[in-house]
Amino acid sequence: MPQGFTVDAMSTGELLCGRYAVRGVLGRGGMAVVRDGWDGRLGRAVAVKSLHPQLVGDAESRRRFAHEARAAAALSHPNIVAVHDSGEHAGVPFIVMERLPGTTLADLIARGPLPQDRVRAILAEVLAALATAHAAGIVHRDVKPGNILFTASGRVKVADFGIAKTVGTDHTVAGQVLGTVAYLSPDRLLGTPATPSDDVYAVGVVGYEALTGRRPFPQDTLGSLSRAIMTERPPALRGDVDPATAAVIERAMAPRADWRFADAEEMRAALTEPSPAPPRSPTLVMTSVPPRRNRRFALLGAGLLAVIVAAAALISDVSDTPTPSTPTPSTPTPDPFATTVAPSVTPSPLTPTITAITPATPSVANPPRKHGHGHARGGEG
Repeated sequence: MPQGFTVDAMSTGELLCGRYAVRGVLGRGGMAVVRDGWDGRLGRAVAVKSLHPQLVGDAESRRRFAHEARAAAALSHPNIVAVHDSGEHAGVPFIVMERLPGTTLADLIARGPLPQDRVRAILAEVLAALATAHAAGIVHRDVKPGNILFTASGRVKVADFGIAKTVGTDHTVAGQVLGTVAYLSPDRLLGTPATPSDDVYAVGVVGYEALTGRRPFPQDTLGSLSRAIMTERPPALRGDVDPATAAVIERAMAPRADWRFADAEEMRAALTEPSPAPPRSPTLVMTSVPPRRNRRFALLGAGLLAVIVAAAALISDVSDTPTPSTPTPSTPTPDPFATTVAPSVTPSPLTPTITAITPATPSVANPPRKHGHGHARGGEG
């Protein structure tokens, strides 16, 4: 047994179930205490969570505690704290879980806002854990920074399914609201049955708090928080937050359930999948690709230039022919290209003045081909 452990387990003087030794307290919650433990059979560190002594006689608390053990044990996921064992010792129920260093997201937030890349990564792992729970019909109902732990390597672990609800069942009584007030959705504040959408809302609040270092609605009583949520909007996220990330968090925190993501998997996909590329601006299209009309003029100008070159070659061939001995007719031979281009005009494929230059006769054998609807391809001809 490692140094510092004792057999004085929960003041009984015995090992828990003859196997687990415990020592200092790691944390306390509303209904349980978590102690550092050691599994003597397997020789590994564990965390031992036991019901508060004052709640041992409460049947409802014992039922919730047992439900936590069953719910967490049924969920096998790398982002969920693993449950190794459960039992009862000297009338006190306990759960044996994997031992983590003890750092929580609440500890990190207490030091100040987190970088948004880190927040996205943390939320993605939290949502992956909750997606597994939702797929199994389990709603956590107490998602908050204090229940988000980290391994030594930095991996996220979601803990404390103590008030988790299995869809189709409920362990609450009429009018009872369970969970940490600051992370309860408006639906839960109104006493409606818990759904995966409530976990989504809590993740949105956690993301907001991680990015800003403060809760969107800092009220700490049920009545004040209810009034704030119903009448106020949370302060805007800081300006340098990625718009896509901000949009996901804001949607998760929507006051109406049908405006939020349906479950954790849908929110995780929105957070992690690349956003579709925004539509290109018409200005960008027009400046990156020459407009169709100018390209048509360019082709027309190139065709006219070819005709002029051909005409020049023809004239050159005629001038090299010997002059016949008989007088030539005084009427000059018509030049089909004489009226095509004025001598003072220089063709320019990108200048509007080219619009006045058109072939005067049908002597151009191959006029530019008329193009169809090419703008659907970005303006190409």
